Amino acid sequence: MAWTLPRHIRDVAERGLDRQVRLAVTGLSRAGKTAFLTSLINQLRHAGLDAQLHLIKASREGRLLGAKRELQPDLSLARFPYDEALSSLGETPPRWPTPTRGMSELRLSIRYKSERPSKRLLGETSTLTLDLIDYPGEWLLDLPMLRQSFLDWSQTMNALLTPSRRTHMAEWLEAQSDLSPDQPADEQQLADLSAHYTEGLHRVRNNGGYFIQPGRFLLPGELAGAPVLQFFPLLSCADWSDEALEALPPESLYKTLKARFDHYLKTVITPFYRQHFQRFDRQVVLVDVLTALNSGPEAFDELRTTMEALMQSFSYGRAGLINRLFAPRIDKLAIAATKADHVTPDQHAALVELLTQLMNEPLNDLRFGDIESKAFALASIAATEARRLEEHDAQALSGTTLEGEHVLMFPGEVPSKLPDAAFWARQGFQFTGFRPRPHTEGPLPHLRMDALLDWLLGDKWQ
Repeated sequence: MAWTLPRHIRDVAERGLDRQVRLAVTGLSRAGKTAFLTSLINQLRHAGLDAQLHLIKASREGRLLGAKRELQPDLSLARFPYDEALSSLGETPPRWPTPTRGMSELRLSIRYKSERPSKRLLGETSTLTLDLIDYPGEWLLDLPMLRQSFLDWSQTMNALLTPSRRTHMAEWLEAQSDLSPDQPADEQQLADLSAHYTEGLHRVRNNGGYFIQPGRFLLPGELAGAPVLQFFPLLSCADWSDEALEALPPESLYKTLKARFDHYLKTVITPFYRQHFQRFDRQVVLVDVLTALNSGPEAFDELRTTMEALMQSFSYGRAGLINRLFAPRIDKLAIAATKADHVTPDQHAALVELLTQLMNEPLNDLRFGDIESKAFALASIAATEARRLEEHDAQALSGTTLEGEHVLMFPGEVPSKLPDAAFWARQGFQFTGFRPRPHTEGPLPHLRMDALLDWLLGDKWQ
């Protein structure tokens, strides 16, 4: 009997391993993933025409010819709402694209001329297929749970209960205060307590919190109301030994919560991880450092802890031919501080330094594994313009706030190192949200999207 490669492996081989990239754009909620993907598609669609992509080598040399959207590769996923995003930017007043609330995908075919003399003389062109996947940042927060048991997770959630978090979770903490692991499970009680827990998670996030689990509780989608989303950490487990907990009957509160936790890992998190994250080969990690600075020391420290936990969930490593066919791994990573247009240009270097220190532990692991990585400060869609105030010998930003007020301002200095107590005492930085600039046609304004694209994909356009 003749043996053939599985279809998805044949597709990769037929396209050419250097002609297809599956790009993961990763970031927590409100880090700017939708804006980033909209800008990336827009810049490449205008490549070779009027796009400002001077930092892409292939564009400077006239070899980057443009891109077009292709038919959906995965018919079970929604199409990334690129047209809807552009429409929102063209409204009066302009509006930021609607944040991601589910999985979506878009495929681009990018045409370019090779820099190899033999192909260039013959006028040959090549095509790079770029697959882009978008998903809610909330769902990312579940990936670290794959390395935990229900008991481990309950202890982790208990350790996260700082005074401010206890305030946001007060109703749930009060409602579960007298629970015991050995009491019989009650369906209505589980539903009510899970609802209190979910409401508390929303308050934590709305007040600057980042480490929120389960993330799917915030955006349940088709799982809303299902028992698989009706569980919560059982804090009273701390008073019991592991042996005593495991000896409890299946109908006990502990065993019921544990069963739902395990089912959540098996049927919700694991398929999401296997179907998407294990197949990426390039990655962008977006980090909203400025909002964390604005939210204070507790939120900033929590962002750092959260990013370290998330980065442990991805598969990194250089891959040869066999590994590329059977076990793809991310081999190039860009980390980007978003909303760089919300600070003056003279603060961008400090923003990159701060991002590098914030991600120091994950970046050390990448260097140890010989994975290429680089930090950027960018604005996917620039909302402000930098102005030079000659009379003050200083830089300022000109833009329109989310409330519709036109301002000329200096938001403050970004620390180039992890903030210390003196920085927080000064409160020298005040992040201001801006509306996007009006846009009708042509390429979207940006800061350093071309630098990131050249570094991330430039080797594919050679």
